[in-house]
Amino acid sequence: MKGRVGVFGGTFNPIHLGHLQVAEEAVCQLGLSQVVFVPTGTPPHKPVAGGVSGELRYEMVRRAVEPDPRCAVSTVELDGPAYTVDTLAVMNEKYPLGIAYIVGADVFLTVDQWKEPDRLLRSCPFVIAPREGITEEDFAGMPFAQAELYFLRMREFKVSSREIRERYRKGESVVGYVPPVVDEFVRQKGLYGVVQGGRVG
Repeated sequence: MKGRVGVFGGTFNPIHLGHLQVAEEAVCQLGLSQVVFVPTGTPPHKPVAGGVSGELRYEMVRRAVEPDPRCAVSTVELDGPAYTVDTLAVMNEKYPLGIAYIVGADVFLTVDQWKEPDRLLRSCPFVIAPREGITEEDFAGMPFAQAELYFLRMREFKVSSREIRERYRKGESVVGYVPPVVDEFVRQKGLYGVVQGGRVG
């Protein structure tokens, strides 16, 4: 795995500290050279909650990862509906030393519902971030047996993007959940039901 580039896909609506922790652990534990976040523009299977555009979510990710030279962000999925198998084909060409796809255990369990799951699972190694109630044994059979899997050893970040959006909607604090630069952007743009230009905190 050393020298490979981690590809971390998702809606990132919004990106939070848990995402950044997963990226850091992937670099530290597996020797990845970099983690490239790939915000999806228009998910194929369901709309983005709140209708937050890919461009706005890209900008939140860009601001969140900017301080860390080990992280970057890509626009490869912003132009329309994108499928992971196609994204990985593009990224494999872009990074000749190889890639690894970073994904949460809960999402990865549904891989048989993704486009061309068999080709997808053979396209690169997969780095699995922990989710409560899901164990390595859940990935022991098919279709996962044909994939190269690595499980991150870390404590799960307990708060989801959905819960953070709800905290914004209710006017509750998000300190300790999202990077301050992301909170500032959310309030500046009036996302997630926040009054535009509202108080940061």
